[in-house]
Amino acid sequence: MSASPQERALRRDAFHKMNVPQKLDYIFTYYKLPILLGVIALVILCSAVHRQITKKEAVLYTAFINVSVGESLEDALTTQFLTRSGENARKNEVYLYHDLYLSDDASFVNHEYAYASRLKLLGAINARKLDLALMNREGYDILSQNGYLMDLSELTAENEALRQRLAPYLTANTVILEDNAIEYNLNEASSYKAVTENVVNAIEVSDLTVFRSAGFPDAVYLGVIANSARSEWVLRYLDYLLDPL
Repeated sequence: MSASPQERALRRDAFHKMNVPQKLDYIFTYYKLPILLGVIALVILCSAVHRQITKKEAVLYTAFINVSVGESLEDALTTQFLTRSGENARKNEVYLYHDLYLSDDASFVNHEYAYASRLKLLGAINARKLDLALMNREGYDILSQNGYLMDLSELTAENEALRQRLAPYLTANTVILEDNAIEYNLNEASSYKAVTENVVNAIEVSDLTVFRSAGFPDAVYLGVIANSARSEWVLRYLDYLLDPL
């Protein structure tokens, strides 16, 4: 039941006669719930505004598979590329999936981590949020055999100049078109059989300027994911890697 005008007037008069500590205690006692709700709403609003202001748009998504990348190389592969492309690095980014490990070795010590990495990789591919993979030979073999990498002759079909510049670094690998792996693993087939083909689906980047001083112990490859939704950006990225200065 709401108070009468006289009661409200008496409360206002009593409130005005209170000292500061008494007023604060009165407000907290009678209005703490609305105040708390207001504070929560303000925090949520500020958080949403902050996320919107600082949110970056990913122009490319890149996975590091079985390779570890230092700060200098990571900067060259992300911020420096954006700057070279004339993009604002505060509003755009090359999104990175770090520390993914793939292996077909059943005795691999971190097989659970490898399994989790495979799931994360497949999730990114299915969501079309993966464009490039920087990987060692084992990672390259696994992605190639499973058909996850794009035929680079198709990617550069309309860019002959880029195709010629990439030519010294192009590598081919096996792609499994069909096999009897399921039957073989279920002991329904006496031997494993597969239909394969060799496809040019990566570039060996170890000797490129950007990677030369990275200290990789073995060859490193860069592949383009077959269902990449950002082919124009991929072409710009390859052009940058060939001439980063």
